[in-house]
Amino acid sequence: MSSSVTRAAGNEPPQSADGPPAEAAVPTATGSAGAPAPVQRKGSWLLRAVLAALSGGLLYLSFPPRPLWWLAPLALALLAGCLYGRRARAGFGLGTLAGLGFLLPLLVWTGEEVGPVPWLALGTLEALLIGLTGLGIALVSRLPAWPLFAAAVWVAGEALRARAPFGGFPWGKLAFGQADGVFTPLAALGGTPLLSFGVALCGFGLYEALRIARSHPGRTTAALTALTIAAPIGAGLAARPLVSDAAEDGTVVAAVIQGNVPRLGLDFNSQRRAVLDNHAKRTVQLAEDVRAGRVPKPDFVVWPENSSDLDPYAEPDAHAVIDQAVKAIGVPVAIGAVVAPETGPLRNTMILWDPVKGPTTTYDKRKIQPFGERIPMRSFVRLFSSDVDRVRRDFGPGKDPGVFDMAGSGVGMVTCFEAAFDDAVRSTVQDGAQVIAVPSNNATFGRTQMTYQQLAMDRIRAVEHSRTVLVPVTSGVSAVIRPDGRIVSETKMFTADALVAEIPLRSSRTPATVVGPLPEYALLLLAAGGLGRLLTGRIRARRAA
Repeated sequence: MSSSVTRAAGNEPPQSADGPPAEAAVPTATGSAGAPAPVQRKGSWLLRAVLAALSGGLLYLSFPPRPLWWLAPLALALLAGCLYGRRARAGFGLGTLAGLGFLLPLLVWTGEEVGPVPWLALGTLEALLIGLTGLGIALVSRLPAWPLFAAAVWVAGEALRARAPFGGFPWGKLAFGQADGVFTPLAALGGTPLLSFGVALCGFGLYEALRIARSHPGRTTAALTALTIAAPIGAGLAARPLVSDAAEDGTVVAAVIQGNVPRLGLDFNSQRRAVLDNHAKRTVQLAEDVRAGRVPKPDFVVWPENSSDLDPYAEPDAHAVIDQAVKAIGVPVAIGAVVAPETGPLRNTMILWDPVKGPTTTYDKRKIQPFGERIPMRSFVRLFSSDVDRVRRDFGPGKDPGVFDMAGSGVGMVTCFEAAFDDAVRSTVQDGAQVIAVPSNNATFGRTQMTYQQLAMDRIRAVEHSRTVLVPVTSGVSAVIRPDGRIVSETKMFTADALVAEIPLRSSRTPATVVGPLPEYALLLLAAGGLGRLLTGRIRARRAA
Protein backbone atom coordinates (compact mmCIF):
# COMPACT_ATOMS: atom_id res chain seq x y z
CA MET A 1 0.00 0.00 0.00
CA SER A 2 2.68 2.47 1.02
CA SER A 3 4.77 1.79 -2.07
CA SER A 4 1.90 2.45 -4.48
CA VAL A 5 1.06 5.68 -2.70
CA THR A 6 4.68 6.73 -2.88
CA ARG A 7 4.96 6.00 -6.60
CA ALA A 8 1.69 7.78 -7.32
CA ALA A 9 3.00 10.83 -5.53
CA GLY A 10 6.14 10.91 -7.61
CA ASN A 11 8.10 10.06 -4.51
CA GLU A 12 10.69 7.63 -5.93
CA PRO A 13 14.06 9.15 -6.73
CA PRO A 14 16.10 7.87 -9.69
CA GLN A 15 17.32 4.30 -9.21
CA SER A 16 20.76 2.88 -9.82
CA ALA A 17 21.17 -0.56 -11.39
CA ASP A 18 21.06 -2.42 -8.09
CA GLY A 19 17.95 -0.78 -6.70
CA PRO A 20 18.84 1.98 -4.18
CA PRO A 21 18.64 5.66 -5.17
CA ALA A 22 21.48 6.86 -7.36
CA GLU A 23 24.02 9.33 -6.00
CA ALA A 24 22.69 11.91 -8.44
CA ALA A 25 19.44 11.89 -6.52
CA VAL A 26 20.97 14.13 -3.84
CA PRO A 27 19.01 17.37 -4.29
CA THR A 28 20.77 20.51 -5.44
CA ALA A 29 19.38 24.00 -5.72
CA THR A 30 17.65 23.08 -8.98
CA GLY A 31 16.71 19.49 -8.20
CA SER A 32 18.40 16.18 -8.93
CA ALA A 33 21.43 16.23 -11.20
CA GLY A 34 20.93 19.91 -11.97
CA ALA A 35 17.49 19.39 -13.53
CA PRO A 36 14.62 21.65 -12.49
CA ALA A 37 12.98 20.46 -9.30
CA PRO A 38 9.83 18.43 -10.01
CA VAL A 39 6.56 20.22 -9.43
CA GLN A 40 4.58 18.47 -6.71
CA ARG A 41 0.83 18.42 -7.04
CA LYS A 42 -1.11 19.84 -4.14
CA GLY A 43 -3.17 16.66 -3.85
CA SER A 44 -0.01 14.56 -3.55
CA TRP A 45 1.29 16.68 -0.69
CA LEU A 46 -2.06 16.56 1.07
CA LEU A 47 -2.19 12.78 0.73
CA ARG A 48 1.31 12.42 2.17
CA ALA A 49 0.41 14.74 5.04
CA VAL A 50 -2.67 12.69 5.91
CA LEU A 51 -0.71 9.44 5.73
CA ALA A 52 2.07 10.86 7.90
CA ALA A 53 -0.43 11.88 10.59
CA LEU A 54 -2.07 8.46 10.24
CA SER A 55 1.28 6.74 10.79
CA GLY A 56 1.60 8.66 14.06
CA GLY A 57 -1.89 7.59 15.08
CA LEU A 58 -1.05 3.94 14.39
CA LEU A 59 2.11 4.30 16.46
CA TYR A 60 0.03 5.65 19.35
CA LEU A 61 -2.32 2.68 19.10
CA SER A 62 0.66 0.33 19.45
CA PHE A 63 1.26 1.59 23.00
CA PRO A 64 -0.37 0.34 26.24
CA PRO A 65 -2.94 -0.26 27.49
CA ARG A 66 -3.55 -1.85 24.07
CA PRO A 67 -1.49 -5.02 23.38
CA LEU A 68 -1.04 -3.98 19.73
CA TRP A 69 2.78 -3.80 19.70
CA TRP A 70 2.86 -5.15 16.12
CA LEU A 71 1.31 -1.91 14.86
CA ALA A 72 4.59 -0.07 15.48
CA PRO A 73 6.52 -1.58 12.50
CA LEU A 74 3.47 -1.04 10.28
CA ALA A 75 3.26 2.60 11.38
CA LEU A 76 6.92 3.17 10.57
CA ALA A 77 6.52 1.43 7.19
CA LEU A 78 3.73 3.88 6.38
CA LEU A 79 5.87 6.80 7.56
CA ALA A 80 8.74 5.55 5.39
CA GLY A 81 6.43 5.66 2.37
CA CYS A 82 5.82 9.33 3.11
CA LEU A 83 9.47 10.24 3.71
CA TYR A 84 11.29 8.15 1.11
CA GLY A 85 13.26 10.36 -1.28
CA ARG A 86 11.75 13.60 0.03
CA ARG A 87 13.72 16.77 0.53
CA ALA A 88 14.78 17.95 3.96
CA ARG A 89 12.01 20.51 4.37
CA ALA A 90 9.31 18.04 3.39
CA GLY A 91 10.85 15.43 5.70
CA PHE A 92 10.68 17.86 8.61
CA GLY A 93 7.06 18.78 7.92
CA LEU A 94 5.89 15.21 7.45
CA GLY A 95 7.87 14.03 10.48
CA THR A 96 6.25 16.75 12.59
CA LEU A 97 2.77 15.69 11.45
CA ALA A 98 3.59 12.10 12.37
CA GLY A 99 4.86 13.31 15.75
CA LEU A 100 1.63 15.21 16.39
CA GLY A 101 -0.47 12.19 15.43
CA PHE A 102 1.58 10.08 17.84
CA LEU A 103 2.32 12.28 20.83
CA LEU A 104 -0.80 14.41 21.22
CA PRO A 105 -3.00 11.40 22.06
CA LEU A 106 -0.16 9.64 23.91
CA LEU A 107 0.46 12.60 26.23
CA VAL A 108 -3.10 13.85 26.68
CA TRP A 109 -2.86 12.92 30.37
CA THR A 110 -0.42 15.80 30.95
CA GLY A 111 -3.35 18.20 30.69
CA GLU A 112 -5.67 16.19 32.94
CA GLU A 113 -5.79 18.78 35.74
CA VAL A 114 -4.11 21.85 34.25
CA GLY A 115 -5.95 22.25 30.95
CA PRO A 116 -4.88 21.84 27.33
CA VAL A 117 -2.11 24.46 27.13
CA PRO A 118 0.69 22.44 28.82
CA TRP A 119 -0.39 19.30 26.95
CA LEU A 120 -0.40 21.03 23.56
CA ALA A 121 2.90 22.78 24.27
CA LEU A 122 4.65 19.57 25.31
CA GLY A 123 3.16 17.52 22.48
CA THR A 124 4.08 20.11 19.87
CA LEU A 125 7.63 20.54 21.15
CA GLU A 126 8.22 16.79 21.15
CA ALA A 127 6.62 16.51 17.70
CA LEU A 128 9.04 19.10 16.34
CA LEU A 129 11.90 16.92 17.55
CA ILE A 130 10.33 14.00 15.68
CA GLY A 131 10.18 16.39 12.74
CA LEU A 132 13.97 16.64 12.88
CA THR A 133 14.05 12.85 12.88
CA GLY A 134 11.85 12.81 9.78
CA LEU A 135 14.22 15.26 8.11
CA GLY A 136 17.13 12.92 8.74
CA ILE A 137 15.22 9.85 7.54
CA ALA A 138 14.22 11.62 4.32
CA LEU A 139 17.86 12.44 3.62
CA VAL A 140 19.35 9.02 4.36
CA SER A 141 16.62 7.34 2.28
CA ARG A 142 18.82 8.22 -0.71
CA LEU A 143 21.56 5.86 0.44
CA PRO A 144 22.02 2.18 -0.33
CA ALA A 145 20.82 0.03 2.59
CA TRP A 146 18.94 3.10 3.79
CA PRO A 147 16.66 1.26 6.30
CA LEU A 148 19.75 0.69 8.49
CA PHE A 149 20.62 4.37 8.46
CA ALA A 150 16.98 5.43 8.90
CA ALA A 151 16.53 3.19 11.96
CA ALA A 152 19.74 4.65 13.43
CA VAL A 153 18.41 8.17 12.78
CA TRP A 154 15.21 7.24 14.64
CA VAL A 155 17.29 6.16 17.65
CA ALA A 156 19.25 9.43 17.40
CA GLY A 157 15.95 11.31 17.56
CA GLU A 158 14.94 9.38 20.68
CA ALA A 159 18.35 10.10 22.22
CA LEU A 160 17.80 13.82 21.60
CA ARG A 161 14.33 13.75 23.16
CA ALA A 162 15.74 11.94 26.21
CA ARG A 163 18.20 14.76 26.84
CA ALA A 164 16.69 18.04 25.65
CA PRO A 165 15.17 20.38 26.47
CA PHE A 166 15.18 20.79 30.26
CA GLY A 167 16.89 17.45 30.83
CA GLY A 168 14.79 15.50 28.36
CA PHE A 169 11.47 13.66 28.19
CA PRO A 170 11.95 10.06 26.95
CA TRP A 171 8.24 9.21 27.05
CA GLY A 172 7.17 7.57 23.80
CA LYS A 173 10.32 5.61 23.00
CA LEU A 174 9.50 2.79 20.60
CA ALA A 175 10.94 0.38 23.16
CA PHE A 176 8.30 1.31 25.74
CA GLY A 177 5.48 0.03 23.54
CA GLN A 178 7.01 -3.42 23.09
CA ALA A 179 6.54 -5.10 26.49
CA ASP A 180 4.43 -7.86 24.89
CA GLY A 181 6.30 -8.10 21.59
CA VAL A 182 8.76 -10.48 19.94
CA PHE A 183 11.44 -7.78 19.94
CA THR A 184 11.44 -7.39 23.75
CA PRO A 185 14.51 -9.58 24.52
CA LEU A 186 16.63 -7.10 22.56
CA ALA A 187 16.36 -4.89 25.66
CA ALA A 188 18.47 -7.42 27.60
CA LEU A 189 21.02 -7.42 24.79
CA GLY A 190 21.49 -3.71 24.15
CA GLY A 191 18.97 -1.76 26.23
CA THR A 192 16.12 0.39 24.97
CA PRO A 193 18.17 1.91 22.10
CA LEU A 194 18.72 -1.51 20.51
CA LEU A 195 15.09 -2.46 21.07
CA SER A 196 13.90 0.76 19.40
CA PHE A 197 16.39 0.18 16.57
CA GLY A 198 15.05 -3.32 15.96
CA VAL A 199 11.44 -2.11 15.73
CA ALA A 200 12.38 0.79 13.44
CA LEU A 201 14.54 -1.40 11.21
CA CYS A 202 11.70 -3.87 10.81
CA GLY A 203 9.28 -1.10 9.84
CA PHE A 204 11.57 0.65 7.37
CA GLY A 205 12.72 -2.67 5.95
CA LEU A 206 9.09 -3.67 5.40
CA TYR A 207 8.46 -0.60 3.27
CA GLU A 208 11.66 -1.09 1.29
CA ALA A 209 10.88 -4.76 0.63
CA LEU A 210 7.41 -3.84 -0.66
CA ARG A 211 8.80 -1.02 -2.78
CA ILE A 212 11.47 -3.15 -4.44
CA ALA A 213 9.18 -6.13 -4.85
CA ARG A 214 6.71 -3.91 -6.69
CA SER A 215 9.32 -2.17 -8.81
CA HIS A 216 11.55 -5.19 -9.51
CA PRO A 217 9.65 -8.41 -8.80
CA GLY A 218 11.95 -11.38 -8.45
CA ARG A 219 15.06 -9.29 -7.94
CA THR A 220 17.68 -10.61 -5.54
CA THR A 221 17.69 -7.20 -3.89
CA ALA A 222 14.14 -7.74 -2.69
CA ALA A 223 15.17 -10.91 -0.92
CA LEU A 224 18.16 -9.20 0.65
CA THR A 225 15.98 -6.31 1.77
CA ALA A 226 13.65 -8.79 3.45
CA LEU A 227 16.54 -9.54 5.78
CA THR A 228 16.01 -6.15 7.39
CA ILE A 229 12.63 -7.48 8.50
CA ALA A 230 13.80 -10.91 9.51
CA ALA A 231 17.01 -9.80 11.23
CA PRO A 232 15.48 -7.88 14.18
CA ILE A 233 12.80 -10.53 14.68
CA GLY A 234 15.44 -13.26 14.58
CA ALA A 235 17.68 -11.30 16.94
CA GLY A 236 14.80 -10.91 19.38
CA LEU A 237 14.14 -14.64 19.34
CA ALA A 238 17.86 -15.43 19.63
CA ALA A 239 18.16 -13.13 22.67
CA ARG A 240 15.33 -14.88 24.50
CA PRO A 241 17.71 -17.04 26.61
CA LEU A 242 18.95 -13.79 28.20
CA VAL A 243 15.49 -13.35 29.72
CA SER A 244 15.27 -15.38 32.92
CA ASP A 245 13.44 -15.13 36.21
CA ALA A 246 15.41 -17.86 38.00
CA ALA A 247 16.40 -17.12 41.59
CA GLU A 248 20.19 -16.70 41.70
CA ASP A 249 20.44 -15.49 45.31
CA GLY A 250 17.39 -17.17 46.79
CA THR A 251 13.95 -15.62 47.18
CA VAL A 252 12.29 -13.12 49.49
CA VAL A 253 8.72 -12.11 50.21
CA ALA A 254 8.10 -8.48 49.27
CA ALA A 255 5.05 -6.28 49.79
CA VAL A 256 3.96 -3.09 48.05
CA ILE A 257 1.36 -0.78 49.58
CA GLN A 258 -1.21 1.26 47.66
CA GLY A 259 -2.97 3.44 50.18
CA ASN A 260 -5.08 5.45 47.71
CA VAL A 261 -5.86 9.18 47.89
CA PRO A 262 -8.96 10.97 49.21
CA ARG A 263 -9.86 12.48 45.83
CA LEU A 264 -8.55 12.83 42.30
CA GLY A 265 -6.64 15.75 40.90
CA LEU A 266 -4.06 18.26 42.01
CA ASP A 267 -6.00 18.99 45.19
CA PHE A 268 -4.96 15.65 46.65
CA ASN A 269 -1.95 17.59 47.99
CA SER A 270 -4.23 19.47 50.37
CA GLN A 271 -5.09 16.11 51.92
CA ARG A 272 -1.50 15.19 52.73
CA ARG A 273 -2.28 13.85 56.18
CA ALA A 274 -5.11 11.71 54.79
CA VAL A 275 -2.77 10.22 52.17
CA LEU A 276 -0.22 9.35 54.86
CA ASP A 277 -2.92 7.89 57.10
CA ASN A 278 -4.22 5.76 54.22
CA HIS A 279 -0.81 4.15 53.67
CA ALA A 280 -0.18 3.66 57.37
CA LYS A 281 -3.64 2.14 57.81
CA ARG A 282 -3.16 -0.29 54.90
CA THR A 283 0.22 -1.34 56.33
CA VAL A 284 -1.32 -2.01 59.74
CA GLN A 285 -4.05 -4.01 58.04
CA LEU A 286 -1.35 -6.04 56.26
CA ALA A 287 0.24 -6.74 59.66
CA GLU A 288 -3.13 -8.01 60.92
CA ASP A 289 -3.47 -10.25 57.84
CA VAL A 290 -0.03 -11.67 58.55
CA ARG A 291 -0.90 -12.44 62.16
CA ALA A 292 -4.12 -14.11 61.05
CA GLY A 293 -2.20 -16.27 58.57
CA ARG A 294 -4.03 -14.88 55.55
CA VAL A 295 -0.77 -13.79 53.84
CA PRO A 296 2.88 -14.64 54.45
CA LYS A 297 4.95 -12.16 56.40
CA PRO A 298 6.98 -9.97 54.05
CA ASP A 299 10.71 -9.50 54.43
CA PHE A 300 10.32 -5.84 53.50
CA VAL A 301 7.67 -3.37 52.35
CA VAL A 302 7.75 -0.50 49.85
CA TRP A 303 5.42 2.51 49.96
CA PRO A 304 4.82 4.80 46.94
CA GLU A 305 6.39 8.13 46.11
CA ASN A 306 4.70 10.97 48.06
CA SER A 307 3.02 8.54 50.44
CA SER A 308 4.06 11.07 53.10
CA ASP A 309 4.03 14.62 51.77
CA LEU A 310 4.54 15.67 55.37
CA ASP A 311 8.23 15.80 56.26
CA PRO A 312 8.68 13.14 58.97
CA TYR A 313 11.90 14.83 60.11
CA ALA A 314 10.09 18.09 60.81
CA GLU A 315 6.55 16.91 61.62
CA PRO A 316 6.35 14.86 64.86
CA ASP A 317 2.84 13.63 64.00
CA ALA A 318 3.96 12.28 60.63
CA HIS A 319 6.98 10.61 62.25
CA ALA A 320 4.74 8.94 64.84
CA VAL A 321 2.22 7.65 62.27
CA ILE A 322 4.94 6.13 60.08
CA ASP A 323 6.83 4.66 63.02
CA GLN A 324 3.69 3.02 64.39
CA ALA A 325 2.90 1.40 61.02
CA VAL A 326 6.47 0.14 60.55
CA LYS A 327 6.55 -1.31 64.07
CA ALA A 328 3.23 -3.04 63.41
CA ILE A 329 4.54 -4.87 60.34
CA GLY A 330 7.93 -5.40 62.02
CA VAL A 331 10.11 -5.29 58.88
CA PRO A 332 12.01 -2.53 57.01
CA VAL A 333 9.77 -0.20 55.00
CA ALA A 334 10.78 2.22 52.23
CA ILE A 335 8.77 5.43 52.70
CA GLY A 336 8.23 8.04 49.99
CA ALA A 337 8.37 11.49 51.57
CA VAL A 338 8.77 15.15 50.76
CA VAL A 339 11.65 16.50 52.81
CA ALA A 340 11.67 20.27 53.31
CA PRO A 341 15.05 21.62 54.49
CA GLU A 342 15.06 25.05 56.09
CA THR A 343 16.95 26.40 53.10
CA GLY A 344 17.40 25.22 49.55
CA PRO A 345 15.11 23.15 47.37
CA LEU A 346 12.70 20.46 48.47
CA ARG A 347 13.73 16.80 48.23
CA ASN A 348 11.66 13.95 46.82
CA THR A 349 13.10 11.33 49.14
CA MET A 350 12.75 7.61 49.79
CA ILE A 351 13.52 6.83 53.45
CA LEU A 352 14.51 3.39 54.71
CA TRP A 353 12.56 3.05 57.96
CA ASP A 354 13.66 0.34 60.39
CA PRO A 355 11.16 -0.94 62.99
CA VAL A 356 13.84 -0.54 65.70
CA LYS A 357 16.15 2.23 64.52
CA GLY A 358 13.58 4.41 62.80
CA PRO A 359 14.59 6.40 59.67
CA THR A 360 18.06 5.47 58.41
CA THR A 361 19.28 5.54 54.79
CA THR A 362 17.76 7.96 52.28
CA TYR A 363 17.64 8.35 48.52
CA ASP A 364 16.88 11.66 46.81
CA LYS A 365 15.26 11.47 43.39
CA ARG A 366 17.83 12.43 40.74
CA LYS A 367 15.64 13.08 37.69
CA ILE A 368 13.38 15.97 38.65
CA GLN A 369 10.38 16.44 36.38
CA PRO A 370 10.36 19.86 34.68
CA PHE A 371 7.07 21.77 35.01
CA GLY A 372 5.94 19.22 37.59
CA GLU A 373 8.53 19.26 40.38
CA ARG A 374 10.42 22.31 39.18
CA ILE A 375 9.35 25.21 37.00
CA PRO A 376 11.93 26.44 34.47
CA MET A 377 11.35 29.99 33.22
CA ARG A 378 8.63 30.47 35.83
CA SER A 379 7.72 34.07 34.98
CA PHE A 380 7.39 33.25 31.28
CA VAL A 381 5.39 30.06 31.81
CA ARG A 382 3.03 31.91 34.16
CA LEU A 383 1.81 33.90 31.13
CA PHE A 384 0.21 30.72 29.80
CA SER A 385 -0.89 28.98 33.00
CA SER A 386 -1.24 30.14 36.58
CA ASP A 387 -1.01 26.51 37.69
CA VAL A 388 2.77 26.86 37.79
CA ASP A 389 2.32 28.60 41.16
CA ARG A 390 1.02 25.35 42.63
CA VAL A 391 4.70 24.43 42.71
CA ARG A 392 5.68 27.13 45.20
CA ARG A 393 9.12 25.70 45.90
CA ASP A 394 11.15 23.74 43.39
CA PHE A 395 12.54 20.30 44.10
CA GLY A 396 16.28 19.72 43.80
CA PRO A 397 17.95 16.60 42.38
CA GLY A 398 19.93 14.04 44.31
CA LYS A 399 23.34 12.89 43.14
CA ASP A 400 23.87 9.21 43.92
CA PRO A 401 21.98 5.97 43.21
CA GLY A 402 19.98 4.58 46.12
CA VAL A 403 20.20 0.90 47.00
CA PHE A 404 18.64 0.03 50.37
CA ASP A 405 19.73 -2.98 52.39
CA MET A 406 16.32 -4.37 53.26
CA ALA A 407 16.55 -7.59 55.30
CA GLY A 408 19.74 -8.49 53.47
CA SER A 409 18.36 -7.76 49.99
CA GLY A 410 19.65 -4.93 47.80
CA VAL A 411 16.56 -2.96 46.73
CA GLY A 412 17.30 -0.17 44.24
CA MET A 413 15.13 2.94 44.28
CA VAL A 414 14.08 4.39 40.90
CA THR A 415 11.46 7.02 41.65
CA CYS A 416 8.59 7.36 39.17
CA PHE A 417 9.75 9.60 36.26
CA GLU A 418 13.27 8.17 36.57
CA ALA A 419 12.14 4.83 35.09
CA ALA A 420 12.06 6.51 31.68
CA PHE A 421 15.81 7.24 31.78
CA ASP A 422 18.28 4.51 30.86
CA ASP A 423 21.13 5.79 33.02
CA ALA A 424 19.01 6.18 36.18
CA VAL A 425 17.92 2.55 36.15
CA ARG A 426 21.24 1.09 35.02
CA SER A 427 23.28 2.94 37.66
CA THR A 428 21.03 1.50 40.36
CA VAL A 429 21.64 -2.07 39.16
CA GLN A 430 25.37 -1.39 38.84
CA ASP A 431 25.34 -0.19 42.45
CA GLY A 432 24.16 -3.61 43.63
CA ALA A 433 20.37 -3.71 43.28
CA GLN A 434 19.02 -7.27 43.28
CA VAL A 435 15.48 -5.90 43.04
CA ILE A 436 14.27 -2.64 41.50
CA ALA A 437 11.52 -0.61 43.17
CA VAL A 438 9.72 2.12 41.21
CA PRO A 439 7.65 4.01 43.80
CA SER A 440 5.34 6.36 41.93
CA ASN A 441 2.57 8.90 42.37
CA ASN A 442 0.11 9.47 39.55
CA ALA A 443 -2.87 10.75 41.52
CA THR A 444 -2.77 14.00 39.53
CA PHE A 445 -3.42 12.10 36.29
CA GLY A 446 -6.69 10.49 37.30
CA ARG A 447 -7.85 7.45 35.36
CA THR A 448 -5.84 8.21 32.24
CA GLN A 449 -3.57 5.83 30.34
CA MET A 450 -0.49 7.29 32.02
CA THR A 451 -0.29 4.57 34.67
CA TYR A 452 -0.36 1.84 31.99
CA GLN A 453 2.30 3.57 29.90
CA GLN A 454 4.54 3.80 32.94
CA LEU A 455 3.88 0.18 33.87
CA ALA A 456 5.02 -0.87 30.38
CA MET A 457 8.30 1.03 30.94
CA ASP A 458 8.79 -0.88 34.17
CA ARG A 459 8.24 -4.19 32.36
CA ILE A 460 10.90 -3.29 29.81
CA ARG A 461 13.31 -2.36 32.63
CA ALA A 462 12.69 -5.74 34.26
CA VAL A 463 13.77 -7.52 31.06
CA GLU A 464 16.60 -5.08 30.34
CA HIS A 465 18.35 -5.76 33.66
CA SER A 466 16.81 -9.13 34.59
CA ARG A 467 15.44 -7.88 37.90
CA THR A 468 12.10 -8.10 39.65
CA VAL A 469 10.45 -4.67 39.57
CA LEU A 470 8.14 -3.62 42.41
CA VAL A 471 5.75 -0.79 41.51
CA PRO A 472 3.95 0.77 44.50
CA VAL A 473 1.68 3.59 43.34
CA THR A 474 -0.48 5.91 45.43
CA SER A 475 -3.63 5.42 43.36
CA GLY A 476 -2.90 3.95 39.92
CA VAL A 477 -1.94 0.38 39.09
CA SER A 478 0.59 -1.05 41.54
CA ALA A 479 2.26 -4.26 40.42
CA VAL A 480 4.86 -6.96 40.95
CA ILE A 481 6.81 -7.66 37.75
CA ARG A 482 9.05 -10.70 37.33
CA PRO A 483 12.51 -10.38 35.70
CA ASP A 484 11.06 -11.73 32.43
CA GLY A 485 8.59 -8.83 32.26
CA ARG A 486 5.49 -10.73 33.39
CA ILE A 487 3.09 -9.00 35.75
CA VAL A 488 2.24 -11.57 38.42
CA SER A 489 0.16 -9.33 40.67
CA GLU A 490 -1.49 -5.93 40.27
CA THR A 491 -4.06 -3.67 41.91
CA LYS A 492 -7.05 -1.80 40.58
CA MET A 493 -6.92 1.96 40.18
CA PHE A 494 -7.94 4.12 43.15
CA THR A 495 -8.25 1.16 45.49
CA ALA A 496 -6.42 0.69 48.77
CA ASP A 497 -4.57 -2.61 48.54
CA ALA A 498 -1.40 -4.52 49.39
CA LEU A 499 0.43 -6.95 47.13
CA VAL A 500 2.52 -9.68 48.74
CA ALA A 501 4.64 -11.95 46.54
CA GLU A 502 7.66 -14.21 46.72
CA ILE A 503 10.22 -12.84 44.29
CA PRO A 504 13.63 -14.02 43.05
CA LEU A 505 16.83 -12.19 43.93
CA ARG A 506 19.28 -11.83 41.05
CA SER A 507 22.77 -10.38 40.91
CA SER A 508 24.04 -11.35 37.42
CA ARG A 509 24.20 -8.61 34.83
CA THR A 510 22.69 -8.71 31.37
CA PRO A 511 24.74 -7.57 28.38
CA ALA A 512 22.65 -4.38 28.40
CA THR A 513 23.69 -3.65 32.00
CA VAL A 514 27.34 -4.30 31.18
CA VAL A 515 27.66 -2.30 27.94
CA GLY A 516 25.41 0.56 29.08
CA PRO A 517 25.17 3.37 26.53
CA LEU A 518 27.59 1.83 24.00
CA PRO A 519 24.86 0.46 21.67
CA GLU A 520 23.25 3.89 21.60
CA TYR A 521 26.59 5.55 20.83
CA ALA A 522 27.23 3.04 18.03
CA LEU A 523 23.83 3.77 16.49
CA LEU A 524 24.45 7.51 16.77
CA LEU A 525 27.70 7.02 14.87
CA LEU A 526 25.83 5.02 12.21
CA ALA A 527 23.30 7.83 11.81
CA ALA A 528 26.07 10.42 11.67
CA GLY A 529 27.92 8.33 9.10
CA GLY A 530 24.93 8.20 6.81
CA LEU A 531 24.27 11.93 7.07
CA GLY A 532 27.99 12.63 6.68
CA ARG A 533 28.11 10.60 3.48
CA LEU A 534 25.28 12.66 2.05
CA LEU A 535 26.98 15.89 3.06
CA THR A 536 30.24 14.78 1.48
CA GLY A 537 28.46 13.86 -1.74
CA ARG A 538 26.73 17.23 -1.85
CA ILE A 539 30.02 19.09 -1.34
CA ARG A 540 31.65 17.12 -4.13
CA ALA A 541 28.71 17.80 -6.45
CA ARG A 542 28.93 21.54 -5.81
CA ARG A 543 32.66 21.56 -6.41
CA ALA A 544 32.18 19.69 -9.67
CA ALA A 545 29.50 22.18 -10.72
